[in-house]
Amino acid sequence: MSKFKSDKVMPRYFAIAVVMTLIGFAVVGKAMYIMTAKKTYWTQVADRLKRDSVSVKPSRGNILSCDGQLMASSIPEYKIYVDFQAGRNDSIGIRKRDSIWAEKIDSICIGLNQIFPSKTAGEFKEHLLEGKNKVMKNGIAGARHWAIWPRRIDYNTFCEVKKLPIFKESKNKSGFHWDEFNSRNHPFGTLAQRTIGSMFGAKDSAKNGLELSFDSLLRGTNGLMHRRKVLNKFMDIPVQNPIDGYDIVTTIDVGMQDLAERALIDELKDPQVNGEMGVAILMEVKTGDIKAIVNMSKGADGEYHEMVNNAVSYRCEPGSVFKVASFLVALDDGVVDTSFVIHTGCGVMEMHGRPMKDHNWRRGGYQDINVARALEVSSNIGVSYVIDKFYGSNPTKYVEGLYRVGIHEDLKIPIVGYHPPMIRMPDTKTTDRSKYWSKTTLPWMSIGYETQIAPINTVSFYNAIANNGKMMQPRFVKQLMKDGQVVKEFEPVVLKERIAKPQAIKTMQTILEHVVSQGLGRKAGSKSFKVAGKTGTAQVADQYGGYHSGTTRYWLSFAGFFPADNPRYTCIVCIKKSGLPASGGGMSGVVFHHIAEGVMAQHLKRSVDDARDTASVFIPDVKNGDILAANNVLKDLGMKANHDWGGSYVEGNPVWGIAQKDGKSVSLKHVKSAKNTIPNVIGMGASDAVYLLESTGVKARLRGRGKVKSQSIHAGTIAKQGMVCELILEY
Repeated sequence: MSKFKSDKVMPRYFAIAVVMTLIGFAVVGKAMYIMTAKKTYWTQVADRLKRDSVSVKPSRGNILSCDGQLMASSIPEYKIYVDFQAGRNDSIGIRKRDSIWAEKIDSICIGLNQIFPSKTAGEFKEHLLEGKNKVMKNGIAGARHWAIWPRRIDYNTFCEVKKLPIFKESKNKSGFHWDEFNSRNHPFGTLAQRTIGSMFGAKDSAKNGLELSFDSLLRGTNGLMHRRKVLNKFMDIPVQNPIDGYDIVTTIDVGMQDLAERALIDELKDPQVNGEMGVAILMEVKTGDIKAIVNMSKGADGEYHEMVNNAVSYRCEPGSVFKVASFLVALDDGVVDTSFVIHTGCGVMEMHGRPMKDHNWRRGGYQDINVARALEVSSNIGVSYVIDKFYGSNPTKYVEGLYRVGIHEDLKIPIVGYHPPMIRMPDTKTTDRSKYWSKTTLPWMSIGYETQIAPINTVSFYNAIANNGKMMQPRFVKQLMKDGQVVKEFEPVVLKERIAKPQAIKTMQTILEHVVSQGLGRKAGSKSFKVAGKTGTAQVADQYGGYHSGTTRYWLSFAGFFPADNPRYTCIVCIKKSGLPASGGGMSGVVFHHIAEGVMAQHLKRSVDDARDTASVFIPDVKNGDILAANNVLKDLGMKANHDWGGSYVEGNPVWGIAQKDGKSVSLKHVKSAKNTIPNVIGMGASDAVYLLESTGVKARLRGRGKVKSQSIHAGTIAKQGMVCELILEY
């Protein structure tokens, strides 16, 4: 007999089922309520507990000069914002926060105007109120990420903003927050700008130059961090630390770079030159190190700037500097020697139906000259006649010779934009007119036309001649460093052990030395040491590929090495200009001269006794100006100065006056200036002259270097606010 009593058990099961069903409906109902009515609340709760994986950027590596000076480094920049909902947790917090903003907003805007004068305090107030009153998606007024200033600011400016009322409080109370970026700083300004490279500021990515070529090494490796937000506070949990980028040590010498840049710009600005573009490259003979590389283009403002790295990317017909390669091929093949005589006649010779002219054809030409003299005077007929005579029946042999001597070598340099030379092989079957080989191609190619070569290739070829035939790859980077330790050396790379026979190289070295000492390259020479090189003046095509657009454009160049008897440096200078006069030796050669003299002056080491002769000066030149400071220096040098005034350099204000040399002593005289009048600053240095003028409220504008030779406003004139006095300085 069963003990189960259904009349008692079933009601219990039924009651449990009803309860469970009601609980189920309650759970579903609550879920629906949370999903709809309470969605916003729980979304905010989830945001407060949100955990993100945040990428941490490393510090970008520095770019250094060959002696360790900073040429590019990373500094922080900031974009600043304000969160108008910060500190507004409830109705009381909202009222309190609004009252604080109402009280402090005027002083904030006045402070912002002082930091950013281009925007008035009223404009700042209007802008901030717009963000404060903006209604967000959650229905609450006040933007969460409102930009205070539209552009990035540096660290010092950031600190000034952070001192303003409200902003100086913590992030959670003030709402003031920021995004930090890495920005590249160039301590030497635009020096070697296109070679060092630059960055896309908004993207924090490399734009050009070594910055782009070595971007993967400079950039480093990103780190990883978990960021957890709890009650409006972020807690950062490091997962993987970022690895900072490598520092790279370049071959650039800051002093040589500055010297080359100033010499080139001075020549480009010469009224007779008025150049469109200029290039200068200085290369160390034994290593191939690029010590200086200048790329100047004339901007719309009439000034010269580094805009394009033309030294490695601008391929054009090189002109007469190419004649050296032509004759080196002939000497290496043994088809001629320096005694071979060429009859150039009156300076005009017909070459396969076209007249070949020497630059002096109007003066009767060079008549009979040998191979060496043909290069010294840059005779077009002399070079083209030899090459056409010995290679006319087999032009392929001549072009193969050019490839052999290295003028066509692909240098594989680490600069984006580099273009290898274009020297085409003979081809009479092509339908491409630019590649077609005619009977006139060989003679005109031999003098530097119908080829496309960048200045970096030309200077590398001349460097191989200076290096006794060994061609070096141009080196821009010497080392990779990390934490002050060298982690990788970039050794010098030999591209060709020998570009020609030793005797041919020796002969060419002698000829190039004679080009400067007794040929057209005299202006590139020096009285202190021997220089070897070659001039080049070529007519170049315009932007449409034509030569006869009304204004003739010239590519002027000088390539050579110094000192010629023991070469240390090779240099090329190229200038592009319109119209006459145009002279490779007289314009580019002058720049070469200034660079060579300046570089060699840095290496002069002589005994002090060598300076003592009958013409030696033992009393230094003393400028007018602060004669109290001058007297202190003379005392340190053990010299007495005559003066009738008193004062202590340690204690006092400057004593203004004039300095006069009197035999073997210096006389320092105190000169008083009337108040509120323009002082006499002639004979003073720039710092003293500017100080004196600006102390009267007059602005000073300087031109030149050295001592003040003249001032645009005469001494004794009543000084007025806003006046500008131009000072001309000369040595």
